[in-house]
Amino acid sequence: MHLTQENDVVTGSDKGLPEDIADTLRGRIREGELKKGDKLPTQAQLAEEFGVERGAVRQALRMLQRDGLLSNTGKGSPPRIAEAAAPEPDVPQQTTAILHTCLERAFEAREVLIDVLCFTAETLILALARPLRLIHQGRLRPESIQLRCLVPARGLALAFPVPVEEGDAARARAIHRELMDQRDSQLRVLRSTLKRLTREGGNRVGDVRVTYKELPFTTPVKLYLLNGEEAVFGYYQVGERPRETAGGEIQTYDVSGHKAMLFPFPGNRGGRDGAFAEESQKWFNALWGTIATDLTLSE
Repeated sequence: MHLTQENDVVTGSDKGLPEDIADTLRGRIREGELKKGDKLPTQAQLAEEFGVERGAVRQALRMLQRDGLLSNTGKGSPPRIAEAAAPEPDVPQQTTAILHTCLERAFEAREVLIDVLCFTAETLILALARPLRLIHQGRLRPESIQLRCLVPARGLALAFPVPVEEGDAARARAIHRELMDQRDSQLRVLRSTLKRLTREGGNRVGDVRVTYKELPFTTPVKLYLLNGEEAVFGYYQVGERPRETAGGEIQTYDVSGHKAMLFPFPGNRGGRDGAFAEESQKWFNALWGTIATDLTLSE
């Protein structure tokens, strides 16, 4: 499992940047922020926005071109969004494509309230890179940020990852210890990064609160609740995947959170979307106030 470093969270300089840039632009197209026929920003503007060299931007644009999302490429001016590029706004999208957009929108509020149910913090850390960078640039100015995060308890016999071959309990425990150590490191990085926003000079956030609790079960879903108004929901898809261990590579049943499809449920639309967002918030609050317990991070 990739462990994101603190500087990556602040600057958005996570590895695989062309893919991340492409995913972010796909999300903007799907959300309708970039509409068919719209001209993209110049490569220089995109490079400045994402904090990368133009080469990374060019790679990302080639990915979008291969996907049929861009037109007017290679004509000396910025490409445009292709006529058939934008699907319906309610279609599910991969985690990296949609979560960046939803979190950036949530951070436009004066009081940001983020509740998360997840297996590890890896996807959340990557998705926060852009809104945190915009705060440092002074383009987003929340007055307060509150993050509550529910994760599986450290002492659990986790449902995944587990060796495909049964009877290797010792190796399963070793895998779980390594994963929980990485997870706790991610949570420490996330908390310190957000807390540091209270000490950032002119762009300082007045109040930042980060609280973690643990659950007595392995969560098979991921849920992001944004400002009490929107729910973003997805399933962890379990599959057979190789995993490196101290004793060599083994096959495990595991999940890949960043490839999960997420379903947005904006509460302001009312109807089923609004009801799902409201009930999801009630469910999270119930877990938080009953069976969840305070999480002590490993050192």
